[in-house]
Amino acid sequence: MKKYLSTLLCGLLLNAAALAHGDVELGPNGGRILEFSKNESMHGEVLVKDNNFHVALLDKELRPVTLTEQELTATSGDRAKPEKLAVEKKDGKFVVPAVKAGEWVVFQFRASAKAKPVTARMQYDLTVCGGCKEPEWICKCAANKGKAQAGNGKK
Repeated sequence: MKKYLSTLLCGLLLNAAALAHGDVELGPNGGRILEFSKNESMHGEVLVKDNNFHVALLDKELRPVTLTEQELTATSGDRAKPEKLAVEKKDGKFVVPAVKAGEWVVFQFRASAKAKPVTARMQYDLTVCGGCKEPEWICKCAANKGKAQAGNGKK
């Protein structure tokens, strides 16, 4: 029975480690790309600077988009009692206080005040990846894997 439980536990841990390298896409500045549209025409690139998330808008070719009437809200914390985070526009980016390591952040982007929101979620996982030595939330292993597959004609 102990051997069975040990095998089961090892299998679960290996699956969790494999899932940690999920679909992380990195942007032109090395930040995490989040999808801010239903048709991949608008993205957000999330970087951390001075204990704040800096979210830059990018178009479908990952070129910078000027911040005008777009809106962003951010929420974190326990699902039963979520906490709304302060969001400000500064230097052409949205600036949001960074959350604690391991917490999830839910971003809701609106192209304008009247537009329907698009929701993007991100776990701020600071665990260091054994492959690329970067925090898991911006792990380069998954990004490099995607580039290698694209080069082989696979996706």
